[in-house]
Amino acid sequence: MAAYFICTMTIHDPDNYKNYTALTPETVARFGGKFLTRGDAVMTVEGPEFTERLVILEFPDRETALSWYHDADYQTASAFRRASSQGRMILQEGRDNKVNPDPKI
Repeated sequence: MAAYFICTMTIHDPDNYKNYTALTPETVARFGGKFLTRGDAVMTVEGPEFTERLVILEFPDRETALSWYHDADYQTASAFRRASSQGRMILQEGRDNKVNPDPKI
């Protein structure tokens, strides 16, 4: 089942952050992942205004997503991200859309 990284970040050093964005596409592709959105415009429909950068990645499954995250090449690239931004990476597993979610959850 697909798994998704939902990533938000506030960038304080855009020039250094470009080192990260230059390196990540190859690492994502190597693990069968793809960018569903990568810094595209976000519109706040409800709640506090969202002003961070948003990236959503899709991987074939949770194990592959975690393998990508822990990969040495990605960790090398992520050093640029950590040095130039502050953010959060959340991993969410998808589900078989043929099954309706439990309304009690």
